[in-house]
Amino acid sequence: MGGGNVRDMFLEREHSFLSQYAFLTENTRGRDNPYTPCVNRTEFQRDRDRIIHSKAFRRLMHKTQVFILPKDEHYRTRMTHTLEVAQIGRIICRALRLNEDLCEAAALGHDLGHTPFGHAGEDVMRQCFDPSFAHYKQSLRVVEFLEHNGEGLNLTWEVRDGIVHHSGGDLRGGHGASTLEGVVVKFADKIAYINHDIDDAIRAGILSNDDIPKELRKTLGDTHSGRINTMVTDVIDSSTDSPVVKMSDGICEATMELRKFLFERVYIDSAAKSEEYKAKELLARLYDHFYNHPEQMPAFYLQVADGEGVGRAVCDYISSMTDRYAIDKYKELFIPEVWQRVSDL
Repeated sequence: MGGGNVRDMFLEREHSFLSQYAFLTENTRGRDNPYTPCVNRTEFQRDRDRIIHSKAFRRLMHKTQVFILPKDEHYRTRMTHTLEVAQIGRIICRALRLNEDLCEAAALGHDLGHTPFGHAGEDVMRQCFDPSFAHYKQSLRVVEFLEHNGEGLNLTWEVRDGIVHHSGGDLRGGHGASTLEGVVVKFADKIAYINHDIDDAIRAGILSNDDIPKELRKTLGDTHSGRINTMVTDVIDSSTDSPVVKMSDGICEATMELRKFLFERVYIDSAAKSEEYKAKELLARLYDHFYNHPEQMPAFYLQVADGEGVGRAVCDYISSMTDRYAIDKYKELFIPEVWQRVSDL
């Protein structure tokens, strides 16, 4: 190891500590635009830092998770969801002796492409732009192109692979990601949102803990933290010294039943969705306006329009918006301001 080269120390430690099934940083396929390695960080640590310092990451703090613009500051946002996913992912990877840095970077980047107003915005982009629009594809577009005005973040192939393959409802087979660390992100995402969305729904008075089916509470736990611990522990116990990451059949089945319960009681026709139709109408009208007046978008999106079409550019612009920015832009374009005489004094 060269004098003062901390990066080499980290790489050496991976060899001595990580599981035979872990992805070693030295085996990365690299970046589209190679550059000199950092002496203090591995490639995946560098990716993590690039994501954290990106504008797209900072905007997550003002994007909806489930509850649109809640007055109570304790509800989750897309940012806090992302941090919970990264935390759960690291716990699992540490226990399985997988590459925590790879998992953390992919977890921190997995939702960068989410629209304002959560999945309501995603629905609007499917209707207005392209039926195949999906937030995970948009997250990949953010890190490969949109960030830094067309330069992207130049992340490693494995982190981008983990980002684009984190989604999908089932936890059985066909995980998609090419590394076990990428698969862990998918499990961490499900564990996080299933549990914290129920926690927020209880906080909102939409659910009580007793509403959760008794058999699910018996299997998974009777508290928020208890259910997370059950799921995380089961993934660890079922995947230790294994070439696959998985849950046991019983816990997987209960987890998917809890997810189904969440959809039926919270995501569909609950008080949490009472403002969703307004958000959809707002975004649809913004899309229509900028599609017909692309010159009113920032200069970068005009460049996108020249190269990939106006629809693509408008989708990128709106997807980048925070909830607040979208509302302010709507007010600016469509709501008349109160006229007031300017005093001569």
